[in-house]
Amino acid sequence: MLSQARGGRAVQYLIVLVVAITLNFFLPRLMPGNPLALLAGVDVGLLKPEERAQIIEGAGLDRPLGEQYLRYWGDLLQGDLGYSYRQKRPIVDLLLERLPWTLLLSGAALLLSAVVGITTGAISAWRRARAIDLGLLWTMIVVNSLPSFWLGMLLIAVVAVQLGLLPSFGAVTPASGYSGWTHVVDVLRHAILPVITLSVISVPDIYLTMRYTMLGVLGEDFIRTARAKGLSERRILFAHVIPNALAPVVTVLTLRLGYAFGGAAVIETVFSYPGLGRLIFEAVSGRDYPVMQAAFLLFTVAVLLANLLADFLYPLLDPRTKAA
Repeated sequence: MLSQARGGRAVQYLIVLVVAITLNFFLPRLMPGNPLALLAGVDVGLLKPEERAQIIEGAGLDRPLGEQYLRYWGDLLQGDLGYSYRQKRPIVDLLLERLPWTLLLSGAALLLSAVVGITTGAISAWRRARAIDLGLLWTMIVVNSLPSFWLGMLLIAVVAVQLGLLPSFGAVTPASGYSGWTHVVDVLRHAILPVITLSVISVPDIYLTMRYTMLGVLGEDFIRTARAKGLSERRILFAHVIPNALAPVVTVLTLRLGYAFGGAAVIETVFSYPGLGRLIFEAVSGRDYPVMQAAFLLFTVAVLLANLLADFLYPLLDPRTKAA
């Protein structure tokens, strides 16, 4: 029964993926104007006739729409996402070049925010209605209202500019010639401020989920039974309360992993960090539609994979959902 349910969900996600890819193909072609402008940008009028013909032939726009659609699928299955006429490079190379930087930021920020959010949420719920609970709750509400770009600019102004403790932009020091451990340290120093910014804006959601889930678990009958049997408060907390409260938090974390690619766009732009978010900003600024199209498709796949991962993990963390 469980394997059938998982198979059903996998089929649903596969259908959503097919629909997303189909929309990704048709939307640029349904937009008003010359589709050539979507490929080559607003300067298409400056192209020579032979350059226009070369772009049209290269993109397959001179063929019937059905043939273009089948060719689009064929290229996708072969890992071909097209060509950036702005940067004069295959889009796959651009994405692979930027992806590690975004994974570094998103992975480190997700790990840090998970540790802080789960810990503070557990402390807050365990000390409900006390001063530390109210203080953490109000702090998270305030932090949750802060715009991410404002927080990033504040850290740049104070930590990088005023105190001079950390670099304010980029992923490495230009023309530094660093290698080995000095290069690793240089990369980590450049990543600290973006990671802190991403973590701070992610912590409130994880904290609130952990706090409210744990408050619900604390009111369950099995917790009262554990206390009636004389178990220590420490054992009740770590053996019964926290494990049963983690399932919804893990779901939130997996969903945030999928949205991390898009959420990092603002932070990467503020810190001029060379990740996927910065690539999208450059593509939007330069009207590089093929790159935007490929990046949005990548984000869609990331969100679907994160949702699929959450669906598979939830029954493992909470066996009661296996029968659902």
